[in-house]
Amino acid sequence: MIILAATPIGNLGDASARLIEALTDAEVIASEDTRTTIHLMRALGIENRPRLIALHEHNETARAAEIVELARESDVLVLSDAGMPAISDPGFPLVSAAAAAGVTVTALPGPSAVLTALAISGLPTDRFTFEGFVPRKGRVSYFTGLAREERTMVFFESPNRLGATLADLATSLGAERRVVVCRELTKLHEEVVRGSAAELAQHFAEGARGEICVVVEGAPPRASDLPTAIAQVLALVAAGEKLKDAAAEVAAETRLSKRELYEGALAAK
Repeated sequence: MIILAATPIGNLGDASARLIEALTDAEVIASEDTRTTIHLMRALGIENRPRLIALHEHNETARAAEIVELARESDVLVLSDAGMPAISDPGFPLVSAAAAAGVTVTALPGPSAVLTALAISGLPTDRFTFEGFVPRKGRVSYFTGLAREERTMVFFESPNRLGATLADLATSLGAERRVVVCRELTKLHEEVVRGSAAELAQHFAEGARGEICVVVEGAPPRASDLPTAIAQVLALVAAGEKLKDAAAEVAAETRLSKRELYEGALAAK
């Protein structure tokens, strides 16, 4: 069996009783950084000396088959440096290979930076999307592609790129879009900063320290009444789209008549 185990994202007191038991009894541990695993076990007072296998972004695909075969005979505990394996951390190729091979996969739930940031953000939590790490290049076009996402969005970001990323976010999603930056969650210097995209871009212009989660308000619901939808078509045309294409796009989003949108926009021009 493969056991995905969530580890503390900062505060060691968040280590669950099940995690401590699993670390105490484990014979094989596959972890993102074996040194981090050793440090965690020492900090928790665990004297077990299991076989340690490095499973990180550079080798996880190559080692998946080997670990799956080990898991046929005995339990393999899988750890990332913090939080739940496979969530923007090594683990997905292994889980996928195990599922394909018919090897059982289970999890020991626990700390999650994504859910912790979302819960304390003050932004809507009923529907959300986790977007992982913001790409290093092409951020403006990346965020533009998310401009109409109505769900609350959660991102990871490097502290050194935070200011530039927030500036690009403000450019693409609008300066007034609500944003929450969560820094060093569960740690001594935990910080939660709320404001508009423009305000937070200025606040973090020089970067930040620590582990960063960025929670972003979703776009307002799309138009469902004809006059508002026609205005949306005209806005797309003003941005450079052909009228026919703009009408088709808004019709697909609102389920209103493409013909009515086309004719209404044509009359309004």
